[in-house]
Amino acid sequence: MSDLLERLRRRGWRMTAQRRVIAQTLDGDHVHLTADEVHTRAARLLPEISRATVYNTLGELVVLGEVAEVTVDGRAKRYDPNTRRPHHHLVCTRCGTIRDVHPTGDPLTRLPADRRLGFTVATADIVYRGLCPDCGAGSTA
Repeated sequence: MSDLLERLRRRGWRMTAQRRVIAQTLDGDHVHLTADEVHTRAARLLPEISRATVYNTLGELVVLGEVAEVTVDGRAKRYDPNTRRPHHHLVCTRCGTIRDVHPTGDPLTRLPADRRLGFTVATADIVYRGLCPDCGAGSTA
């Protein structure tokens, strides 16, 4: 059973066939699918699943905190099921691939108190940009 499915079962979330397929589609490391990608993959397992069901379920999962919305560079929202371990993202500037990265240290300590302009900082979203191995092959960038 997937980690996301297990987390949802522990919460007592009603597990319909549609919800199960969506959770299975989102399962795994480095998963950052758009809603349309979730729908396409879920429809392979459950052809009658509607796009509206996918969008509504993704919205519920975000509200529950079981999936995070990730938006980088004005592209479509992507859905990240890795909500249990804080992480940052690596983004390919050519193809848009997103990967999770777990650097050491607390990013909040990297912003000194005198540079916070009076803000009480609670979280940091860091995005590293560059070329993925497929796009950067043979490149000197």
